[in-house]
Order: sequence, then structure tokens, then C-alpha cells
Amino acid sequence: MSELRRIHNFINGEKRPSEADETLMIANPATGEAIAETPLGARPDVAAAVEAAARAFPEWRRTPPEERIQHLFRLKQLLEDHCDDLARSITIENGKTFTEARAEMRRSIENVEVACGIPTLMQGYNLEDVARGIDEIMIRQPLGVVAAVTPFNFPVMVPMWFLPYAVACGNTFVLKPSERVPVSVELLCDLVNRAGFPPGVVNVVNGGKPAVDAILDHPAVRAVSFVGSTPVARYIYSRGAAEGKRVQCQGGAKNHVVILPDADLDMTTQIVADSAFGCAGQRCLAVSTAITVGEAREPFRNALLDAAASIRVGFGLDEGVQMGPVITPESRLRIEAQIDRGLSAGARLLLDGRGARIEGREGGNFITPTVLDDVSPGNAIADTELFGPVLSLVHADDVDEALDILGRSRYGNAASIFTSSGAAARKFRYEAPAGNIGVNIGVAAPMAYFPFSGWKDSFLGVLHGQGRDAVEFYTDKKVVIERWPKEWSRRF
Repeated sequence: MSELRRIHNFINGEKRPSEADETLMIANPATGEAIAETPLGARPDVAAAVEAAARAFPEWRRTPPEERIQHLFRLKQLLEDHCDDLARSITIENGKTFTEARAEMRRSIENVEVACGIPTLMQGYNLEDVARGIDEIMIRQPLGVVAAVTPFNFPVMVPMWFLPYAVACGNTFVLKPSERVPVSVELLCDLVNRAGFPPGVVNVVNGGKPAVDAILDHPAVRAVSFVGSTPVARYIYSRGAAEGKRVQCQGGAKNHVVILPDADLDMTTQIVADSAFGCAGQRCLAVSTAITVGEAREPFRNALLDAAASIRVGFGLDEGVQMGPVITPESRLRIEAQIDRGLSAGARLLLDGRGARIEGREGGNFITPTVLDDVSPGNAIADTELFGPVLSLVHADDVDEALDILGRSRYGNAASIFTSSGAAARKFRYEAPAGNIGVNIGVAAPMAYFPFSGWKDSFLGVLHGQGRDAVEFYTDKKVVIERWPKEWSRRF
């Protein structure tokens, strides 16, 4: 076996070995083959990254926005040129298909493109003569050193929800990627270097919880962004806020779709199947509960079962594969255990993906598409984020009952309706208790110029990632009130 790739930190414009003693072996989720070894982080690593960022900040904030975005323009082109290389890396370490990984890269590039508009997005406003001879101006200034802690499911896209906006606004940046998917971020660091960012503007520290705690505790870190599970989001939000930091935390989800009898059956079935089972269900916007209304129940259930059963599962670089594995053996066991509990509580199994074995890929962490019916609101599986290819079917007599089911969920990341009725769609849009709403859309993922919203236990904070929210999050407002009496000007 060839020597494992050793993952390095990226600090002050160069790769550095970690001071951590403990490491984690990274395996291809589809094959079980070891591909890399990553450090689990140490406080000295974080301190070095933050100190490099702090040293780089004074000069970077004085760099005109028009000059700062030139580095982003170059990064954008480098990401275009190396899109397939990064997508292949994502597939190998994360498990999603190559097509899904390329789609992730497109959304990553989109965020860089939007951040290139920072000379306009970062503008303030002013008003002359707020009182006689007095003018008032609001300007935005960067915070300083900011950090992000990102998850395994989108190794490049989620970091790019934060990095481009942070540095375009004049901040310096420290990223702690998921220890499960460090390879793609290391490749991204190479492109950051080639884009010409000054040393210290972008830094990466690999590791687990100790590295996260060091970021949260470091007094020079002004703001922290996080995407992951709700329990960890609560921990990061509370600890970061206690240290006086600005914090935004995207948490877990249990996303619902509502299917009305007047929905286009073929289109709805395909979109819902793609949403529920795409990326092996490991998306924070994946559909996990489908609520059929009235007469939609039987035709949708039958069509969905056919669509789910036909999905080809395997290694995402193999020809024709439509769905990959879940990230780790532990994730597979956890998801299968949740399915068992759901069945014990009265759910009915329509399609069983447990114990899946893919020929030639026996070492992979595979669960094939799984469908449960008759999932009651009291069943724990109805309110648990499984983060796997499992879809629960629930029935409602009308839209009001469907909305009531949504309202009982503690999550509020996304919700969608499938219908040909404008009145039903408007009612749903108006009343659904979620931050990202889809109408005949299975994955209600906002474009980069809109905020990635989330409600209830799906988000902690005020300002979301992407777009104008990102600019607000990464800047402080300063209000200047000026008076220049005429007699003062006569002195000169």
C-alpha cells in the first residue's frame, strides 16, 4: 500500500505540519481504502493561524476593496480551471457522485462571483444636514480576524459561504474544516496561494473539538461561523457568545415536502426522489418527510417506490452511479439503528436499504434508498435528523393539517409544496414555518446573492451566510457625524 497523504495546516501562506500528536485516518467511504491522515489539532496550531491572521489584518484592511477582489477574480478562474480535479477529490473523500460534486463546485464558484461585488455591497450611506451644518455618514469596516468551522457534507461549498465574503470585506480568515474531509480543502489552499492572497489573509487549521475550542476561546477572533448539527451549533453559539464574539450557527434539519393531488406526479416524484436520496441524504436541505394530502397518497407512494428502487448505488466515480455511500461506518450503523427504532414505534417499511452490499465495493458504507410509511407524529424518527437516504411518508387530509405537522417540528430549515394551485402555494409560502421555501422545488437552496436562511433549531444567530447578510455579518457599522463651522475654515 502506498504511503498515506499527510494533511498539513495552511498558515501565513505556507503549508505547515501540525503540532498535534493525535491523527485520524481518512478512508474513501465507497471502498474503505485509506486515502489520508489528518491531524486532530492542537491549541498551538490555532494560535499560530490566528496570530498570522492578526498580523496580516492591518495591511489587508487598508487594501482598497477594488484591489482585494482582484484576488477573488483570480481564485474564481482557478476554481473554474480545476473544477473537475476538486470534484473528483470531493467524491473520493466524501462519497457523493461526481455529478453532485461538480454541482457543489458550481455553487462554490457562485459565492466567489457574488463576493467580487463587494465595492457595491459594502457601501454605506449618508445624509447631509441632519441638523444645520451637520452631516451624518454610515460606513462599514471589517471586524478583524474571523473564523469558520465547516462540515463534511460539502467540503468546498460551505467554506465558500464564508471565505470570499470575509476577505472581500477586509477581514483575515481562519478555517477549521471537518476532520472527515480535509483533502479537498488542502487543494483549495493551493489555489488560494496561486490567486496571490497575501500571507496570513487565509489560514486553515485541521483538527477536531480541541481546535474548535481554541478558536472560540482566542481573544483575537472576532466572529465565528458554523454549519453542522444542532447540539454542536448550540455549544459553539453559547461558548462563542460568552467570549463576546459575533456568531452564526446553521444547525440541523428535518425538511418536509407537501404533495397535493393536483401536483404533476412524474415531475414531483423525480424531484422528491432526487432531494431525499441525492448525496445519500447528507444535505441539510434534503427532504426527509413527504406529506401527501388527500388523494395524492397512493399514486405518489407507488411512483416514489419505483423511482427509489431504481436508483443505482455505488462509488461516485463509477459510470452510471446515482447515489454514493454515507460518510463513515459509524454513520451507517447510526442510521440503521434509527430505522429500527422507527419500525419499533409503528412505522411500516416499504423499501429497506439496511445491510446493503454493493458488488465490488464491499468495504463501502452503503445504505440504499429506504422508505417508511405510516410514520406518526409521536414516532421519534419523525423529528430526528437522520442525515441518510431515508424518506418518511405521512398523510394529511388537507393543507392546514400538513402545515400543522410542519409546525410541530423543532426544525425550520426548509419546506416545499408541490401543486398547480397558486392559492395553495401562496398559503404555504405565507404560513410554512421554515426559512427556505420551495414551490415545486425539492432542494430550496438559495442562490449566493440571497441569504441561506433557517428558522427555529435550524439556526442560531441573526445574520445568515451568503449575500448581503454575509456583508453585514463581516462588517461593523460606524456612524460619523460631522460639523465644519465656517469660521474654522478661515484659519487656514
